[in-house]
Amino acid sequence: MTNLVSRFVRDESGATAIEYGLIAALISVVIIGVLTTIGTSLSGKFQSVASAL
Repeated sequence: MTNLVSRFVRDESGATAIEYGLIAALISVVIIGVLTTIGTSLSGKFQSVASAL
């Protein structure tokens, strides 16, 4: 039983998976922010082209 507990304490694979999950979440938040900004800018450009026509 002591061997099982000591292996559990030394195991870091769960922590690594959580770190990868946090990195993926951060990257997706950045991508969503950039796409939102680009979408707003593009919408303004289309409006100016439409009013020019």
